[in-house]
Amino acid sequence: MLDVRAIRADPDAVRAAVARRGDDGGSVDRVHQLDVDLRRLMAKRDSLRAEVRSISNEVGKLFRDKRQEEATELQAQSKLLGEEEKALDAEVAAVEGELRDLLLRIPNMPADDCPDGATEADNVVVRTEGADPASYADHQRIPHWEIGERLGILDVQRAVKLSGSMFVMYRKQGAALVRALCQLALDRNADLYEEVRPPTLVRTDTMVATGHLPKFVDEAYHMERDDLWAIPTAEVPLTSLGRDEVQDEADLPLRFCAHTSCFRREAGSAGKDTRGLLRVHEFDKVEILSYCTPDQAADLHAEILSRAEGLIADLGLAHRILDLCAGDIGASARRTFDIEVYAPGVDNWLEVSSVSWFGDYQARRANLRYRPESGKGTEILNTLNGSALAVPRVWAALVEVWRRPDGTVEIPEILRPYMRGADSIG
Repeated sequence: MLDVRAIRADPDAVRAAVARRGDDGGSVDRVHQLDVDLRRLMAKRDSLRAEVRSISNEVGKLFRDKRQEEATELQAQSKLLGEEEKALDAEVAAVEGELRDLLLRIPNMPADDCPDGATEADNVVVRTEGADPASYADHQRIPHWEIGERLGILDVQRAVKLSGSMFVMYRKQGAALVRALCQLALDRNADLYEEVRPPTLVRTDTMVATGHLPKFVDEAYHMERDDLWAIPTAEVPLTSLGRDEVQDEADLPLRFCAHTSCFRREAGSAGKDTRGLLRVHEFDKVEILSYCTPDQAADLHAEILSRAEGLIADLGLAHRILDLCAGDIGASARRTFDIEVYAPGVDNWLEVSSVSWFGDYQARRANLRYRPESGKGTEILNTLNGSALAVPRVWAALVEVWRRPDGTVEIPEILRPYMRGADSIG
């Protein structure tokens, strides 16, 4: 969440920053007013508390001096003041609750160098690597769901029978390809990133910490009986690994890597293409994430992007890097780069990774802190993350791009050690 002190100090600057996202700033104005009201109420309540304590001390002294009539009168006065103090305390709690709820809903301020724009049409293409749509042959122009069905490696029909629409099932070498992609992504990041296998179900406060709640409640799967949420990404548990803890600056940055299943309702997918693997409710993904100081953030952002892009390039997939505009970045992000691959079978660019810097927005929600090497006290960390590899769309692009004229699919050389030595799917 945003630091209320920043809104207190310069509400106009915060309002202008969120306006770049298309936010009218009304919530910022309300937070500013609530902050003024809260401090006024707290000062009045604390003054009453001090007065009650002073009277209580005086009452005790009067009773010791056998001045019971005066003590009784002061007791009555103290009781009235105490009731007033309790009423103020309840008012303070109500204002604090409204203030926190608003702060949880106000999006992060885009970075100064985040491009301006309102929609995905305003995103900036930083560079394109290896893409020439005209160069793909007719045998590569077959959608992955048709390829998968012909080869018996993607079974959407039975997945729907088991679980409903927008669930898929991989079979035979299709299932092996899922595992191979995930293991490759883990191995490629094992040099610097600690591998973690976090829980797939998490508590509400864990979802709140990343900003997935309350904003994306309609996108999440909730187990009401246990009040647990199925994670939409490993970003959620990884961000909260150090919640309410203090790291030493000398140990930063901390880097984590996790392979998990991810669950998303895709509630906003109405009218969008949901065939095959383009939008699914459950998928496998390898996530990389870092805690760092503000000074380390830029280098970590570049590092995570480079690792995600390098893996896509080594899989032989044409791709491009987008610098997302302020109106299209996620609510928690300050700056985001997307990686998109070109899939000839669906003749479209598919987003396969988002690499984001969140500043201290998530860390403030999760109470992630570090102790500076010089100076006193603690500071709020910065968090960054990115998809090292998200399976569905990479799988889709691979089987389309690497399809041969005879209908078999060549396995990229980098994946063969993970595919029991096979060089093709047929």
